[in-house]
Amino acid sequence: MRLRILISALIAAFALAASDPQADAVTRKIDLIENAAARPGSVFVFTSSELNAWVRSKAPSVVAQGFRNPRLELGNDAATGYALVDFLKIRSASGLDTNWLLAKLIEGEKPVSATAEIRSANGQLTVHLKRVEIGGIAVTGSALDFLIKNFFLPLYPNAQIDQPVALADGVDHIQVSPDAARVYIKRK
Repeated sequence: MRLRILISALIAAFALAASDPQADAVTRKIDLIENAAARPGSVFVFTSSELNAWVRSKAPSVVAQGFRNPRLELGNDAATGYALVDFLKIRSASGLDTNWLLAKLIEGEKPVSATAEIRSANGQLTVHLKRVEIGGIAVTGSALDFLIKNFFLPLYPNAQIDQPVALADGVDHIQVSPDAARVYIKRK
């Protein structure tokens, strides 16, 4: 019995030590915003390093297999995400079948980057995917539309690209710059 308690205590201590304080800070800020507990007129700053810590901690719960080393780079009203991706593993882990020819084309881990323009005003946010690069090959235009329709949306059917999305109650807008993303809470 004492051994179980000791092992449980060690596991709990490891779990606490393994949590990233920057990721935890992002989670606390998001909780305040989503629970409408933010003070009117306040601004929440999410630094680039905080967002990267949060992405690293949350990625495994969103994409269980075939996705590692995520990284986010902020720009002016834009963001670029980077990761090593195995599309076949992601599709398989999500229960999606892939025909043999397509499977041969997409199998294996590849460096992937995705750049999006981010526009936000009046309680809404719109994400415009501008460019994806897979293994050093740029994908834009109709080829990018094909990837979104055939790979991304089957995995994440509720995702909204090129469509305005309502922000959490009380949020006026989000501004993205190279150093941070700022969430502006509406004034009363």
